[in-house]
Amino acid sequence: CTILSTRPRARTTSTRSEPPAPQPSWEVAARGTRYLGNRNPRKSADIGFSKKQIILWLTIFFGILLWSAIEPKDYFIWFLEVAPALLALMILAVTANRFPLTRLSYWLILIHAVILMIGAHYTYAEVPLFNWIRDTFGLSRNHYDKVGHFAQGFIPAIISREILIRTSPLKQGKWLFFMVVCVCLAISAFYELIEWWVAVASGTAADAFLGTQGYVWDTQSDMALALLGSLSALLILGTYHDRQIAQIEKAEE
Repeated sequence: CTILSTRPRARTTSTRSEPPAPQPSWEVAARGTRYLGNRNPRKSADIGFSKKQIILWLTIFFGILLWSAIEPKDYFIWFLEVAPALLALMILAVTANRFPLTRLSYWLILIHAVILMIGAHYTYAEVPLFNWIRDTFGLSRNHYDKVGHFAQGFIPAIISREILIRTSPLKQGKWLFFMVVCVCLAISAFYELIEWWVAVASGTAADAFLGTQGYVWDTQSDMALALLGSLSALLILGTYHDRQIAQIEKAEE
């Protein structure tokens, strides 16, 4: 007969190691909790603005905004002209942690905002410095609006370049150059459409907002200057911009 042992079998322990638990995208720091995704918070702080730079940026922005709002030529025109700057500020505030831009991009955005605020205060056809330039050199019109349209190509070129490099398969090269120029021309053309729609809707404020000053080729020259601005930005700042983007990409690894 067979004798059955009542002794319990010893449990065998598996040598298979448990897979590591996935790391959460929410990282808790001593100072609080902030959504960081895969970004190293310490490295992100190193490549971003310092506290003093943020304060300086905001001081310049709101200081000039306040000045431009004091007795502008027309409050309705003032609001129309500063609206893009205010919209940009809100977008930057929302995306500052999740998608910080390079320092170059932030400072260029501030310069563009200042150009808009000055034009909003005086209207683009009556900025005093450019009235003096017109009278001194015998020009036919006040050309401050052309400065604005050059900036409309120069500054969006760097912003769109950065977004495309960091979020799309496009890398530095001919196709990136071409796509950035196309984006800037599209922005310029769309802005001309906005000017047309606002002019039709506002009626009496149309001339001050458009700032054509009787120039029949105003729309075409505006877009040509935006094209020139985008080309200038890519050729002048492209290499410097690449170095700053490389710092951000290294910090996000």
